Amino acid sequence: MAGFIGVENVMLGRHAASRDEVLRDLADKACELGVTSNSDAVYRSFLQREDMGPTGMMEGFAIPHAKSSAITAATIIVYKNGSKLVWPSFDEQPVDICVALLVPDGEAGTTHIKLLSKTAVLLMDDDFKSLLRDADDAEAIVRAINERLEEE
Repeated sequence: MAGFIGVENVMLGRHAASRDEVLRDLADKACELGVTSNSDAVYRSFLQREDMGPTGMMEGFAIPHAKSSAITAATIIVYKNGSKLVWPSFDEQPVDICVALLVPDGEAGTTHIKLLSKTAVLLMDDDFKSLLRDADDAEAIVRAINERLEEE
């Protein structure tokens, strides 16, 4: 279950001022990556999911996700912000690192659930969280995610 992320999907050293700005950046990146031609629809999908409940996990990490017919291929985008932002989370702490999931509507019950489950497990792994937090190397981040997605 790899191949959802490449070096071009890693956004390092960002300077968003709000959760909504992060979500807009992620939607625009999806358009740049060619997995959508409608960044507004993807942005709206992120916002709809955020309205359903927290995507912030623990210790500054979030898993925002969008399911939309405007998305043509399942994709992971990593977003590292330079400062922590107010973001509803399970530990009520601000967020500075997102592992965003973008999935076509038709894969909502399959790929989406598998990616969400595996990503949530990754963010419970202290070694993985440390690697993600400390790495400024997109290749290292991509390698770590792809290796762990392949694990059963």
